[in-house]
Amino acid sequence: MEHKLPEMLAQRIYGLALGYEDLNDHEQLRSDPLLGVLSGKRKLEEPLAGKSTLNRLELTGRSKRYHKIGYSAEAIDRLLVDLYIESRPEGTRAMPSEVVLDLDATDIPLYGHQPERFFHGYYDSYCYLPLYIFAGDQLLCAWLRPANQDAAAGSVEEVSRIVVQLRERWPEVKIVLRADSGFCREVLMAWCENNSVDYVFGLQRNRRLRRIVGAEMHQAHMLHQTTGKAARLFTEFDYRTHKSWSRARRVVAKAEHLDNGENPRFVVTSLTPDKWAAQDLYEKFYCARGEMENRIKEQMCLFADRLSTDEMKGNQLRLYFSALAYTMIEALRRLALSGTEWAQAQVDTIRRKLFKIGAIVRISARRIMLQLSSAYPWKEIYAQAFNALRC
Repeated sequence: MEHKLPEMLAQRIYGLALGYEDLNDHEQLRSDPLLGVLSGKRKLEEPLAGKSTLNRLELTGRSKRYHKIGYSAEAIDRLLVDLYIESRPEGTRAMPSEVVLDLDATDIPLYGHQPERFFHGYYDSYCYLPLYIFAGDQLLCAWLRPANQDAAAGSVEEVSRIVVQLRERWPEVKIVLRADSGFCREVLMAWCENNSVDYVFGLQRNRRLRRIVGAEMHQAHMLHQTTGKAARLFTEFDYRTHKSWSRARRVVAKAEHLDNGENPRFVVTSLTPDKWAAQDLYEKFYCARGEMENRIKEQMCLFADRLSTDEMKGNQLRLYFSALAYTMIEALRRLALSGTEWAQAQVDTIRRKLFKIGAIVRISARRIMLQLSSAYPWKEIYAQAFNALRC
């Protein structure tokens, strides 16, 4: 039995999208005619690849006797950015006005003795620490890293690669990086300033920053006592650390007092006050990065945490499979579900309500017929998505 590489890749990625995280599931799925159609198989009477064949596909460093397939991480990284560029609607593909790149790291807990396994004090577990970069809802980078390093480690290299690729298509595009305080590092800010890239990063609070906003914190406290409600004031100032920063930078501060006490917050930015006033910069621009955390959670819905192979390269490939499955579902959401109640639905909601529905499958010599239940409650949305995706 011979299995083509595109069929095996499609089988694995569609399986993740459909909710089948384990290779063992494919011992039954390999005989599923609809998965065969999705995978591009022409002879549906023949089974797809089984769990052992798919396992050898993922174990990229094994003996050449059993493994003849490798992968290029650089090519997959470039593909993710190319898919974002090509997703621009016709007529606006020339250049967007602005591209905001959201960066964040997350933990993937480990329960075995995987390579480069380290304990991370913040997450209180043995884990990996992958770096994710998004542009809106679209995933541009999923890079697996060990946990014995800073959250921003390697971010300059990944951002540089993405910026170069974006500017190959859009030379004059405005690019802004947005991230929490884990990425507020001199090396990243200096790179942005030297490459005409703006940034907005969270800034870890300290005693010196608290003293600077002391007057505003007192005003917020008095306002809270007067109204009995949460009170917040905004201010901005130029700030430079004693040693780590090479220059002074604009810092926006939120002086907030809640029922349980003070809650000051700070961001550092290269954006000027004439473009973004202090309050709008924090509330409308910086806080919007929280939506990226929902997109990272969706990676776990696609089993990005199933990194149990005993080699780093194999685990990176699994992370790529989950990233590609997400890219496919994000495109479905953007192209086929726009304007419906599922336009912003999570991956698991789309899977449960749109993918995993009952049907009778009839296969003849010339066609495959699906008979869906007339009682299916979302048949109008299903029909809209079907018609939007028809070639």
